[in-house]
Amino acid sequence: MSYGRRDDVANVGSFAFERGGELDLDVAYAEYGERENPTVLVCHALTGSQYVAGPAPEGVSGQAAGWWDALVGPGKPIDTRAYHVVCANVPGSCYGTTGPASEGPDGEPYGPDFPSVTVGDWTRSQARLLDELGVETLYAVVGGSVGGMNAIDWAKRYPERVERVAAIATSPRLDAQCLGLNTAARRAITNDPDYGDGDYYGGPEPSGGLAVARRIGHAMYLSKASMRDRFGRRVAERQPEERTDPSAKGFPYRDVASYLDYNAERFTERFDANSYLYLLRALDEYDLAEDYNSDAEALADYAGDALVVSFTGDWHFPVEGGETIAEAFEAGPAAVSHRVVESEYGHDAFLVEPDRVGPPVRTLLERGANAVTTTRTRDTTPDYPRVCTGLLPDA
Repeated sequence: MSYGRRDDVANVGSFAFERGGELDLDVAYAEYGERENPTVLVCHALTGSQYVAGPAPEGVSGQAAGWWDALVGPGKPIDTRAYHVVCANVPGSCYGTTGPASEGPDGEPYGPDFPSVTVGDWTRSQARLLDELGVETLYAVVGGSVGGMNAIDWAKRYPERVERVAAIATSPRLDAQCLGLNTAARRAITNDPDYGDGDYYGGPEPSGGLAVARRIGHAMYLSKASMRDRFGRRVAERQPEERTDPSAKGFPYRDVASYLDYNAERFTERFDANSYLYLLRALDEYDLAEDYNSDAEALADYAGDALVVSFTGDWHFPVEGGETIAEAFEAGPAAVSHRVVESEYGHDAFLVEPDRVGPPVRTLLERGANAVTTTRTRDTTPDYPRVCTGLLPDA
């Protein structure tokens, strides 16, 4: 299938970060479809890339490539024949937009000198990119997970520039349990002997700590039911490359451990540890109501259409969080639909069950939020086969 993708990097000039610091910012992005068509901005999740559909260039491997391939493309819910689709890598990441691993003015990587990053910085950098592309109004902004926070932040910051918002598997803020687990993930990285003060470029990288952090993340993305069905207590077919835990002598290597180990190993090959720290911090600190008295006040100026999609098995971004977002939109002039999807997959459902996400997104784009049904019955649309074979994608 031809996606007609164009990859580029735009320099948006001097960029002042919300928590302090300023630098010359490059924003890497991918475009699909023709610019004269209505523009849909797609916001990627925590460790995603701008390559939302189709194959990615060399160096962008695993689930960072084509992560929503079932939703974006010719004839798909976000139809690249009808829409001009843009997806931009966020500041602080490591897929082409300026981040800690990027070369600074002194010719060395920024490392720990990179400014602190917020979801608001992501939104503002995307707005600057769209200015460069000559896009004044977004037909829609669509995002899942922290990309969903990015999407609702658009409705908060630029309500006059957005006609439709789809916030999928997201919340207005993280709860204490997720904040605690993300804290443990960061500690795993910063306590790695190879991390030092974060200036590890050119030497050993803190891959051990990053791998532990990613194991924690993957456990957060799955529900109890999905882990039971996917792994249970089964013994793994493969053996670990090395096993230094003395307590493991005489005991089996289980399937769930194999899954977490394999994904952690692959992740360290494609992602930067500092970037993971910066992006996790942006996720943790996002609060829709920041600088406002309530979530509803933050979204009071948005008068477009809003779709919120939640999954019953998602304890990372639970249904209650989606309901809070929907109620905040409903308090203002927006047209709102909150689709609650019965699913046991956990947070990963927004990626691995495109048949649950595609139909409401298509309806939002073609007919508006009021046309989206809010039934809790599972969709059975045959056009989007469940993607659950092999390894589950990264959120």
